[in-house]
Amino acid sequence: MALLLNRETIRGLLTMSDTMALLERAFGELASGDAVMPARTVLADPANNGWYAFMPAHLKGMGTIGIKAVTVFKDNPAKFNMPSTLASIILLDVETGNTLSVMDGGFLTAMRTGGVSGLATKYLARENAKVAGVLGMGVQARAQCAGMATARELDSILCFSMDAPEAQQQFADDMSQELGVSVSVAGSVQEVVESVDVLALATTAATPIVDGAWLPAGLHINAIGSHAPGVRELDTDTVVKSKIICDQTAACLAEAGDIQIPLEEGALSADDIYGELGELVTGVKQGRENDSEITLFKSVGLSIQDISAAYHVYQQALERGVGTEFEF
Repeated sequence: MALLLNRETIRGLLTMSDTMALLERAFGELASGDAVMPARTVLADPANNGWYAFMPAHLKGMGTIGIKAVTVFKDNPAKFNMPSTLASIILLDVETGNTLSVMDGGFLTAMRTGGVSGLATKYLARENAKVAGVLGMGVQARAQCAGMATARELDSILCFSMDAPEAQQQFADDMSQELGVSVSVAGSVQEVVESVDVLALATTAATPIVDGAWLPAGLHINAIGSHAPGVRELDTDTVVKSKIICDQTAACLAEAGDIQIPLEEGALSADDIYGELGELVTGVKQGRENDSEITLFKSVGLSIQDISAAYHVYQQALERGVGTEFEF
């Protein structure tokens, strides 16, 4: 029997601290060669203003195989009253290949994305970081706040988006209540960038919204919003000024406009990329080396994140006796 898990069930089975611990293990497996992760297959669908991708992974240490199917159709909210990003995950038995579980991947996608930024913050933000900032106020922005707040004991979070003022205030109120941290709305992107110790970008911007001239010394940046060629949230100056850590260098070189465009301009070389998150987790490379350097974590999202979190959710569901059993 396979187990069907919907979004509401999954919400009760995964915390942000759980997620960060799982990702730390998964990135350790990737760095040590104990994970098999082919490049994801990405296909565009211009007719529907979208794209879709298929992301497999085999985590040998954890003992799980799975694949995630994710779609981003930008017209969904306006046309169909649906989220723009949708996902499903299938987990397989490592011994037989039999399907163990089929589950919604939407909540997991948000959690693993916030979790990887939290993990990067753990290794790259200053130890005394007290103020975080987030640009964007969608589902991903909420998870980014949770990840940063789990990694550091924050005094406050500053947020900004292009949403209506009342929507921005509602986001701030919701996150204050959820995290137990004071969350307030800034007057501009520049105010956020200049005022924080840790910054997360979770927008749909196609052109830079951050100017490198605004960056304070010691800032750590989690850049997760732009994850396709030709689009970016950060200007070239920001990237060049930063110590760059990727979730996976090859994936960022293939998909991340934030990295690709400075390379195409000749302002950046692939050799300027300091390393990968897995190298920090395993101690092969040091994360932050002093309190004045500007660090940048660039993520395009990896299937090891989804499958490690999904397997934990599946195990928790079995222990608690939740979900719906079914046969094909």
